[in-house]
Amino acid sequence: MIGNRVKKIFTIVWVTLILWPVLTVQAAVREYWIAAEQVSWNYAPSGKNLIAAEDGLGVWGKTLVYTKYRYIGYTDKSFTTPMPQPEWMGILGPQLRAVVGDTLKVHFLNKTDRPLSLHPHGVKYDKNNSGADGGAGGSILPGESYTYTWTVDEQAGPGPNDPSSIVWLYHSHVMSEEETNLGLIGTIVVTGAGKARSQADPLPQDIDQEFTALYMIFNEENGEESGMKHTINGTIFGNLSGYNTYEGSRVRWHLVALGNENDNHTVHWHGQTVLHFGRRTDVIELMPASMTSADMIPRSPGNWLFHCHVNDHMMAGMSARWQVDTKK
Repeated sequence: MIGNRVKKIFTIVWVTLILWPVLTVQAAVREYWIAAEQVSWNYAPSGKNLIAAEDGLGVWGKTLVYTKYRYIGYTDKSFTTPMPQPEWMGILGPQLRAVVGDTLKVHFLNKTDRPLSLHPHGVKYDKNNSGADGGAGGSILPGESYTYTWTVDEQAGPGPNDPSSIVWLYHSHVMSEEETNLGLIGTIVVTGAGKARSQADPLPQDIDQEFTALYMIFNEENGEESGMKHTINGTIFGNLSGYNTYEGSRVRWHLVALGNENDNHTVHWHGQTVLHFGRRTDVIELMPASMTSADMIPRSPGNWLFHCHVNDHMMAGMSARWQVDTKK
């Protein structure tokens, strides 16, 4: 009898200790204010090939500045103070964050000259909050606004073989193929229940840093080679800055892609390997609308290439650099 009681008490204590982080983290309503805006975008702000200066920019440097449309994040409903973004995010819209169990409320303002929307992948939504498919939020006219409400349920979070956080895309879906090419693209990162640092900080406890990379060919001139911009986060030939980390850091890379049949990419890091679904590699394959995450612990200090390994894409400038400093 006493032995059974001891076992029962031990079981209760063990279950409580295991579930305590999940039970004590309350779900949050996370609000974002995002505007769609027309901007001038420079694919190579330096005007140079920063990977191999002697090669120049080739035909891809003929015209570097184009009119694009972007998602811009703001701090509140006044839409006056832009949210700061890391340099490495480039053309990407604000990164939305949530923990399984949360609700995302995204207040969208269309400041452009065409109907647009905000369509998410992965999260739970009804017809009016899909940003597509004819619902109320499927086509927001110029000057109008709409609040999307998305539920971050268990099926929006990491699966049994996923890391502690995973990435989803969001983009406009009125004329989706045109609007992603215009630049209306962003990401949502969802952390598993009980795995966030705190309710205020949904970054996972088991990583120190994370980066996001969009591999995509923007078609600016109806298929003319000079207008096919082979980009990482909207930049070419090493013109993306900010992928800076330290030896020994726990780094998570969120990798996404959009585009057409030419957007089949092989993402490659020099100087380091990653773990991808338990597989050790230094190349990860992406196809249009791919969304995946990989973990690394940098081991070799230096300034390293980060690029697509498809030959034509390398030649066209689908390359950046990432910096690993010696741990302080």
